[in-house]
Amino acid sequence: MSDQPSYLRVLLTFARNSLIRDMTFRANFLLQCISSVSWTLMNLGFYIIIFQHTSTIGRDTGWGPHEFFIFLATTWIVNSLVQAFFMPNANEFSELIRTGNLDFALLKPIDTQFLISFTKVEWSSLANFGMGTGLLVYALWKLTTASEHPLQIHTFVILLYLFYLGCGIAILYSVMISLSATSIWLGRNQTLYNFWFYITNFYRHPMEIYQRGFWGWGLWGAFTFVLPILVVVNIPARLLAEPLRPTQDPWLWGLALFTCFATLVSLSASRWVFTRALLSYRSASS
Repeated sequence: MSDQPSYLRVLLTFARNSLIRDMTFRANFLLQCISSVSWTLMNLGFYIIIFQHTSTIGRDTGWGPHEFFIFLATTWIVNSLVQAFFMPNANEFSELIRTGNLDFALLKPIDTQFLISFTKVEWSSLANFGMGTGLLVYALWKLTTASEHPLQIHTFVILLYLFYLGCGIAILYSVMISLSATSIWLGRNQTLYNFWFYITNFYRHPMEIYQRGFWGWGLWGAFTFVLPILVVVNIPARLLAEPLRPTQDPWLWGLALFTCFATLVSLSASRWVFTRALLSYRSASS
């Protein structure tokens, strides 16, 4: 037998154990699912009210009701996957340091970052994934069956959407694991949720709304090229809602290529931060 563990098998084992744990308290699991679905329904209702007063989000942006619902659905999908697989583990990292249980993680014959990142899966968060998928299918159906200028969706576009969805999740994961790794230096990082909430507020809106005025362009530049979270949802949603055509938005294709570069840089940087943080760890007994 090989001494190297199968990471896919380990991940499936983590997911199975987490599901068993959640099913042990089924009432709590059901309430969490209901709470998540209720939030998405209220969020959807809010934007339905907005579109009763306007036809687009921003002038000449192309974000009509159904195009924006693709954006909103993509946001829900990304958030649900991040909250299900990464958030509970990142939040527990400081506890591992405080209690000394990180010692046991370091002794396991598996990559420590992988073990820290995927030990727990919060299955109730995937309720929003189902809601996002449902809204995405509905919005695409409305756009492709429109009487005027129906949207043409090709298999290649769907594959690109899934690819950039993965890129966006990887960027958010990189930010999250870097934030959680600072617990080794800070002792107890209680600001993770607060800071995460602050920065994720920016990618929940189309990037076109920032392209106005000094502060708007400043935020757009900072959260696109310095901390590239605006591309997380904007690129896959724009690609699916209105395919990136060079004749229409030539800069968007450049931004799509930049997203690939940003993903690689983010993953490499987060790996470096995590590794450097572990070098500063002195265990619970020292």
